[in-house]
Amino acid sequence: MSTLKLTDVNFEDEIVASQKPILVDFWAEWCGPCKQIGPILDEISEEKKEDIIIAKVNIDENPETPSKYGVRGIPTLMMFNKGKLVDTKVGSLPKSALNSWIDSIIS
Repeated sequence: MSTLKLTDVNFEDEIVASQKPILVDFWAEWCGPCKQIGPILDEISEEKKEDIIIAKVNIDENPETPSKYGVRGIPTLMMFNKGKLVDTKVGSLPKSALNSWIDSIIS
């Protein structure tokens, strides 16, 4: 799997240090839609590895970061670019919608 695992400890450092946009998936083991979107994000991570980093935050293991960013429902996808939050999507999306969203940010 080529996704980056983020935690409360390394979140800020990884986001700020990244030379590429980062799509962060806030998820949990018990979340059905999260399990649905997980493999899609893995595919996109592989297909767009030159352009974007896909990262995951397990909200049960890392409660501080989702709280800081106001995550209320999962999956929540947040796009960061140059260390700043640029867009957010909540809920499971089909691959085509995810690709369109990513392309609109990285182009």
